Amino acid sequence: MSSTISSARQLELTNRADRLQAAMSTLEQQIKAIEAIGPVAPRGTHLARYQARGSSQAYWYYKLHADTPVFPKIQNPDKLSRYQHLGAAGTQAHIDGLMMVLRRVQIDELQKAIDNLRDCWASLYPEQQQ
Repeated sequence: MSSTISSARQLELTNRADRLQAAMSTLEQQIKAIEAIGPVAPRGTHLARYQARGSSQAYWYYKLHADTPVFPKIQNPDKLSRYQHLGAAGTQAHIDGLMMVLRRVQIDELQKAIDNLRDCWASLYPEQQQ
């Protein structure tokens, strides 16, 4: 009887592991699909709005702002900057930058879910974690 319980438990464990693996695979495919849509902003990058004052009025512009220098400088492409100017709202550069950041956020959230599922999978087999 105990071998029946043991094999039933093993079968349930295998089924749960298979479901976790299938979910991870689905999320990894979603990441690849997002990457195929277009460029992805570097990690730690967000869209920032800033104001420039002219002689008679203020103008709003947008830029990509990274935690570390990742964008080539226009004047000297060998050096990197933490900022990439995108221009005014609605310009193609602004929309492209926004979409790059959106894709980065989506990928980061999907990766968090994959990492969580990987931890769940590891908890099914605690003896293999050592």
